[in-house]
Amino acid sequence: MITPTKGIAPDRCLLALGAQILMQLDEPRTVSQAWAKLRSWRADHAHTSPVSFGWFVLALDVLYALGAVELVQDVLVARSTHAAQLER
Repeated sequence: MITPTKGIAPDRCLLALGAQILMQLDEPRTVSQAWAKLRSWRADHAHTSPVSFGWFVLALDVLYALGAVELVQDVLVARSTHAAQLER
């Protein structure tokens, strides 16, 4: 489920879908805006494997667990992955 398996296509596994979501978060977006942008991006790039809204939310959960996204005032924000910008 998180990684590709015999039953889950590589472009539909949660890690790949999470990467696709992160590409849509070039600026803060609502969940609905991110969902619409992802669907549009997948159609434009010929990703034909079906992705439900529930699967999208699972991918967001994985991204949140990895610390890659956060929800700030009902808006999804991609966290920086550059080591120099991280506050630890």
